[in-house]
Amino acid sequence: MNKILEKEHFSEKVVKLVVEAPEIAKSRKAGHFVIVRACEYGERIPLTIADADTELGTITLVVQNVGTSSGKICALNPGEYLTDVVGPLGQATHIENYGTVVCCGGGVGVAPLLPIIKAMKKAGNRVITVLAARTKDLIILEKQCAEYSDEVIIMTDDGSYGNKGLVTEGVENVILKEKVNLVVTIGPAIMMKFVALTTKKHEIPTMCSLNTIMVDGTGMCGACRVSIDGKTRFVCIDGPEFDAHKVDFDEMLMRLRTYN
Repeated sequence: MNKILEKEHFSEKVVKLVVEAPEIAKSRKAGHFVIVRACEYGERIPLTIADADTELGTITLVVQNVGTSSGKICALNPGEYLTDVVGPLGQATHIENYGTVVCCGGGVGVAPLLPIIKAMKKAGNRVITVLAARTKDLIILEKQCAEYSDEVIIMTDDGSYGNKGLVTEGVENVILKEKVNLVVTIGPAIMMKFVALTTKKHEIPTMCSLNTIMVDGTGMCGACRVSIDGKTRFVCIDGPEFDAHKVDFDEMLMRLRTYN
């Protein structure tokens, strides 16, 4: 169990791992995540399930090397094992035929966005995907997103690929051209905050997937708490997806800086 079968580098700091986890693969839905440990005394790292293959009994994880524990996971090679993979955790994405759905992802946020794009398309939606990153090298999963999207828009901060500009500009350009029924945004918290401000201005329902600090993933520790419409909620069991217009992003951003 938890054997790494495949490894692919998307960039110097971002790695895709295909991991043996047949029971999780069978029950996982879009929006679900797992808690992973690289070794016996390693931190518990929450990672959204980017894909799953029920026939092969595998799940796909995309990991960004940002510290010691994520670095240990990224350093593992095919044939080696993750000590723990616990899941699926969290609430699955609510999928229905909304009409036109804009799915926007920033950086590694595209990994958890991919299964939502797939599910939204299979539900009969017109799906427009906006992928954003600082530079061309950080755009990931473009081909896979395009397979399930009616249109893909690329935004890079430096203009090295696609259109130069921020993700909010890409989203607003779509909104100004056609009727949008729902926006889904996943990425850095600051990105999701400004996407939410943009869509609120146009009164378009918006769903975000939050990436708070998380420890146990079962609602016991309270580390992942956020304020949603003035009420405390736990991302691990109530989320990770919430109405973006009700999230207190400023409080969340402050809590994310706790260990800086």
